[in-house]
Amino acid sequence: MTPRLLGAAFAALLAFAPQSGRAQDVRFLCGFAAGGTCDILTRLLADKLGPVFNQRVVVENRTGAGGLIAAEFVARSAPDGNTVLLTTMANLTVMPVMPGTRMPIDVDRELTPIGMVANVYNILVTGPQARFRDIPSLIALARAEPGRLSYASTGNGSSQHLAAALFERMAGVNLLHVPFRGGAPAIVEMTAGRVDMMFGNMPEFLGQIRDGGLRAVAYGAPRPSPLLPLPLVSETIPGFEMSSWFGVVGPANMAAPVLDRWTNALRQVAADPDFRQKMNDNAMEITLSGPDEFRTTIQRDRARWADVIQRSNIRAE
Repeated sequence: MTPRLLGAAFAALLAFAPQSGRAQDVRFLCGFAAGGTCDILTRLLADKLGPVFNQRVVVENRTGAGGLIAAEFVARSAPDGNTVLLTTMANLTVMPVMPGTRMPIDVDRELTPIGMVANVYNILVTGPQARFRDIPSLIALARAEPGRLSYASTGNGSSQHLAAALFERMAGVNLLHVPFRGGAPAIVEMTAGRVDMMFGNMPEFLGQIRDGGLRAVAYGAPRPSPLLPLPLVSETIPGFEMSSWFGVVGPANMAAPVLDRWTNALRQVAADPDFRQKMNDNAMEITLSGPDEFRTTIQRDRARWADVIQRSNIRAE
């Protein structure tokens, strides 16, 4: 056994060894600011994982570089299961293939996929005065006025940008990209009628939809949310799908007992009725998978978005 594997095995034994006093805290990192979708999901999971582990699970927000600051911290941590990250689809599938992105770590070699846990419903929204009300009328208008209809995003290479680029290619239309530094200013411009539409995460739009500031058009997600009765984009454009998933990862070389402990804990949390209700209330669906299936999803989605990035000539800012 190599020294590195011996170290991983020793760390696994330490993780399960009896300890004097209070057990070591589990550090559950989120790479984004408090109050966002990633933070909400991290805290929902941490609240339920604590009793399962019989340890305190502490959420830490380490922001910066689109979540990569937190990812690098976890990659440099001991593989004992006590430091993990709630990572995004972008961190594992988009950023590694995005021209112009500096990756501080090799996510395939320096992180261990533990399991996918959730998908956030992707939804297309417009301002209340938009000239289209559904996907067929959007396509017809975009073809009649190429390059006139605009869509917002939170920057080049963001999930909003990629979803719209995929829509353009599959629908055979030409839209105008208007990037913003954050979702809040993009929403303001849509409600004012200065930008026509935006694909994005449903939790970030719910308040404005309910208040009438935004109009929900269709789900880009594979499935609709029970919160809003809307059609799927794929009903008009077969094969269109925008998943914005989250998964749990740890450092490289996590020993099998440590990995099993985490996957079993996530299964228990996913079956908890209170957790399931809170996920539904926050416009997120549970999409639990184990390490092997998670790896397959990462590689599949990376190839898919690499193709969209190349065909649309997208580059990070």
